[in-house]
Amino acid sequence: MNNLWLVIQREYLTRVRRKSFILSTLLMPLGMAVFVVVVQFIFSYGNDEQQRIVVVDEANIFNRTLPDSKNIYFKFRNDPLDDLKENMEADSSYNAILVVPPVKNPRLKDFRVEYFSDEPLALDTELAIRRRVEKAMRKYKTSELELDAKAIAALETDVDIKTRKITVEEGEDDDTSMAGIIGAGLGSIMGFLMYISIFVYGMMVMRSVMEEKMNRIVEVVISSVKPTTLLLGKIIGVGGVGLTQVLAWMVLIPGTLFLVSLLFGFDPDAAQQMQAGSAASQIDPDEMQSMVEKAMSGLDEMNWWVIIPSFLLYFLCGYFMYAAMFAAIGSAMGDDMGEGQSLTLIVMIPVILGFYIMMAALQAPNSSLAVGSSFVPLFAPIVMPARLPFDPPAWQIIGSLLVTIIFSGFMVWLAGRIYRVGILNYGKKSSLRDMGRWLFSKY
Repeated sequence: MNNLWLVIQREYLTRVRRKSFILSTLLMPLGMAVFVVVVQFIFSYGNDEQQRIVVVDEANIFNRTLPDSKNIYFKFRNDPLDDLKENMEADSSYNAILVVPPVKNPRLKDFRVEYFSDEPLALDTELAIRRRVEKAMRKYKTSELELDAKAIAALETDVDIKTRKITVEEGEDDDTSMAGIIGAGLGSIMGFLMYISIFVYGMMVMRSVMEEKMNRIVEVVISSVKPTTLLLGKIIGVGGVGLTQVLAWMVLIPGTLFLVSLLFGFDPDAAQQMQAGSAASQIDPDEMQSMVEKAMSGLDEMNWWVIIPSFLLYFLCGYFMYAAMFAAIGSAMGDDMGEGQSLTLIVMIPVILGFYIMMAALQAPNSSLAVGSSFVPLFAPIVMPARLPFDPPAWQIIGSLLVTIIFSGFMVWLAGRIYRVGILNYGKKSSLRDMGRWLFSKY
């Protein structure tokens, strides 16, 4: 036990004291701040191209009134089209022409307008023009066909599905309308954290093993420490380094973004809301407040006493499982890192498959695929955390955890058998057959 603690301490302190660790921990929040400032600048000042469009409204559907939008200005003219084309270079008041032809039959569904310009039509400009023409055509057809505008507007109905529980305990809210959205959001966050952590910190363990093997440091260490103890200490120590960095980022990133918002005078989240005509900007404030209240109520009703401990257990099991596999691969590699790509692919494929199964489970958390994958140890640490907010049955959580914990312990033991031989195997490219033979070797 003392040796295990010494290995953990060595692995942890060696990496935490490195300049690369300190710089990455400090530069990550600064990079996030720079990213936010750049994105804000792009959305605020990146699109300064002005479109001055002359409108030839032969159908008179606009009644010579067309509101401008961001960087798009409309101007009505009755000049012949050929004259407008010929004078475009000399007349700097416009750089494009929009021709709206006469409407021959108000009952026609398809309607085509023509846009003339030497410059290609930008997507946002095309969308703005299409929306304005469609809106004007709707009013024009309503008038020409002598229809009641209010009656037509009444045909448009927004359907909202409100879900309620059948079995409701005393004091419990039966409205579960936001449960699916909250569950999907929370599940995707937990599943994505698992996916990233397995890749980042598992690869970190593999690189650590390879460095010690190439530098021959392990020959000195293994003389006084059992290989399995060294492997386990390395996994725990590197995991502690990753946890330290994540905790530091949880403090530094929000603080840095807050300072950026004070210095530059904008909300760090505003860059996500800069696009004109976004759906969020069109929601009624009262409706938005109601949605927020439902979301907060949904979060309060989550069974956090099950979700948080279960997620931590899955996180630890998934990390130990895949970190042990990466460590075994690192011990089997030679001097050339490229030769081990085929071995790392064997570990990466289950992780990638688990991520895709997780996304399918978010849409159908109780499907056969989601439930079955929850009992497959290689998929469970990624799939099952995404299902936890949807309140799966207790037997599925307990059974999945037991299977995952047992398999994680087995993988650590298995990796230790490979590690004890592979870490001292130099100058030879190891294969899966070699690794299988090491499992049963006496040394």
